[in-house]
Amino acid sequence: MTTLVLLFLSNIFMTIAWYGHLKFGHDWPLWKAILVSWSIALIEYCLAVPANRYGYGQFSGFQLKIAQEVITLSVFVVFAVLVLKEKLSWNYLAAFACLGAAAYFAFAFDAPAPSVDPAKG
Repeated sequence: MTTLVLLFLSNIFMTIAWYGHLKFGHDWPLWKAILVSWSIALIEYCLAVPANRYGYGQFSGFQLKIAQEVITLSVFVVFAVLVLKEKLSWNYLAAFACLGAAAYFAFAFDAPAPSVDPAKG
């Protein structure tokens, strides 16, 4: 559970870092948008790295990545609709359903154990 919460929080920061300047800093010079985005992204990394460290072993690397992508899109959908004021159309929902199916297949069956003990690095 800790892994998923940290991934969720990290994706909130990454979405703001990658897309927030489109709404809140569009008139900034590019260098400023990059600097602000990198500053926000640092927080994302401080959450994502431990999420993957704690989760590896409980989840496979493939499962961690697929979970991260589903969380990323979930966070982005909310951000795009509420902040960027974009419309959520049927084709985006269909694409999201396909990712949901990918997550199902990734987690529904036993994954092979990682070949490296995460505690030993």
